[in-house]
Amino acid sequence: MDAITRMRCFIQVVDSNGFSAAAREMGRSKALVSKYVGELEDELGVRLLNRTTRQVSLTEVGEAYYKEAAEILQRIDDLQASVQSSHQEVRGRLRVSAPRSMGDDLLNKAMMQFLVLYPDINLDLRLEDRFVDLVEEGFDLAVRVTQLEDSSLIARKIAPFRTVVCATQNAIERYGAPNVPADLSTRPCIIDTNYRYKQNWAFRDGSERVSVSVKGPLEVNSGNAAREAVLSDLGFLRTPLFFVADDVRNGDLTVLLEDYEEPERGIYAVYPHRRHLSAKVRAFVDFLVDWSSKHPSC
Repeated sequence: MDAITRMRCFIQVVDSNGFSAAAREMGRSKALVSKYVGELEDELGVRLLNRTTRQVSLTEVGEAYYKEAAEILQRIDDLQASVQSSHQEVRGRLRVSAPRSMGDDLLNKAMMQFLVLYPDINLDLRLEDRFVDLVEEGFDLAVRVTQLEDSSLIARKIAPFRTVVCATQNAIERYGAPNVPADLSTRPCIIDTNYRYKQNWAFRDGSERVSVSVKGPLEVNSGNAAREAVLSDLGFLRTPLFFVADDVRNGDLTVLLEDYEEPERGIYAVYPHRRHLSAKVRAFVDFLVDWSSKHPSC
């Protein structure tokens, strides 16, 4: 019995929330599925699942193994499906969720080009600043500015993601340029409440992570409004670079405290773990990765 088969059995048990359901899904006996998972645990020398008469749950090491194994199997399945479906047409309804500010500024440019390239796609793009349940709400995928936390989902990195502090030259002259992150606590700051830490801005000082409590004239759940506020000389803004990239390039905004920025994260395409990824989702994700590599603004 090869390692991939054992791995598939383990993944199916987790996805099906039990050995019986996994056996039915795979067309195998419950005893055989249990045997394969047991052999996998013996081979690794660890317990991946906690078993009771009613349910199974992942151990801590099992959760880490599941995440990595799911990605490996997805790549294998994607490669096979890519070869098998290379002749299929990209068509049909494609439901995509994305953050509102990203859609307004970054994604719209890519989306329109995708629709021109694939005229048989009917795109349903939902821009909202919340994490949708992809399976329950019927989305094919989501674009998210985050690391993958839900182990039942697969994520593919579209582009790097950098967060900056910026201000106009007028604001810098009026309030003084911050030399260290703590200086922001005494300066007016524009707070985009869409972002996780809101009034507590995170930075990296050497190997340490520091948090600065800020306040200012505006708290708003709109990236567009926050951008207009910083361009109106109202203070300092912490925002994704892609959102103000044009303003920085043309000199309207200046990036500050670059030595204290948090490490780059990523913009990800996130979709449910499936054995066979549809041609339309594959084409869309591939397009976003290619488009972002040609339009670096993050």
